[in-house]
Amino acid sequence: MSDFNALVVEKDEETGKTSAAVTALTLADLPEGDVTVAVEYSTVNYKDGLCIGPGGGLVRKYPHVPGIDFAGTVEASSDARYKVGDKVVLTGWRVGEAHWGGYGQKARVKADWLVPLPAGLDTRQAMAVGTAGFTAMLAVMALEDHGIKAGPVLVTGAAGGVGSVATAILANLGYQVAAVTGRPETADYLTALGASQIVARETLNETVKRPLEGETWGGCIDAVGGDMLARVLGQMEYGASVAAVGLAGGAGLPATVIPFLLRGVNLLGIDSVMQPYDNRLRAWERIAKDLPMDKLEAMVQPATLSDLPQLGRDILKGQVKGRVVVDVNA
Repeated sequence: MSDFNALVVEKDEETGKTSAAVTALTLADLPEGDVTVAVEYSTVNYKDGLCIGPGGGLVRKYPHVPGIDFAGTVEASSDARYKVGDKVVLTGWRVGEAHWGGYGQKARVKADWLVPLPAGLDTRQAMAVGTAGFTAMLAVMALEDHGIKAGPVLVTGAAGGVGSVATAILANLGYQVAAVTGRPETADYLTALGASQIVARETLNETVKRPLEGETWGGCIDAVGGDMLARVLGQMEYGASVAAVGLAGGAGLPATVIPFLLRGVNLLGIDSVMQPYDNRLRAWERIAKDLPMDKLEAMVQPATLSDLPQLGRDILKGQVKGRVVVDVNA
């Protein structure tokens, strides 16, 4: 008899093609780990789109259960830090890539990978935040640690998961936010999140020959990379910082070192996957305090396990707005 349902990705070894479907599994199918969690919610991120589909080089072996984050309730634990009934959150640690993830009603993981559910959040809200929101908070904290300057803070890919949460947090903290989007129809959504300025993507996604332009931005959270990041570096105020969180526009960086040498610009790499435990707690505490929950709810698109194959395709095409919250039990 099956214990639970999960989205399982299979790979045909002859053709190399993958397929994903909701499948009945038993607890014996789960990988080894210290803590078994009854998963309540997960989310959809760019990495999830890769892992639901061809894998993008992230998935090591099949069959595979994707889902790079989840929130739920501890069902069994051999680690003293967590007891049955505890509410927990997991992001990162290559869960959903190298290790089975959150797209199942049960998950078994290492205790080191979990954090307690932050006070003030329920499991659904925690996944409305999810990996994207956690990454956004890490980026905001990095900018704060290096000093945000006077100009507006630029957020690229602003209608996506990271960008949406970053926009809401920065606006709530009192910063002017310039939101970059290639989808004009998202302007009202971004304004409602707190953006004070909408910047059309085409004004920034071309490289220019001049390594420096006018000092425009007091900080930047960049989810795009590529040509846009190169362009933005030359528009930063003196001593301002760019927190790089993604590569939707490509992994290359056709830039010069001039902004770093003549304007003291800082390029800060943000990694959420291997983030140390103490900084994870700090970020989640800040999320509970500094992310307005009404704004968070406005970002949410609900989904179920059976919706995931299509959503995985959509997010790879840039067609997902805000945060997708997957109710794995619906």
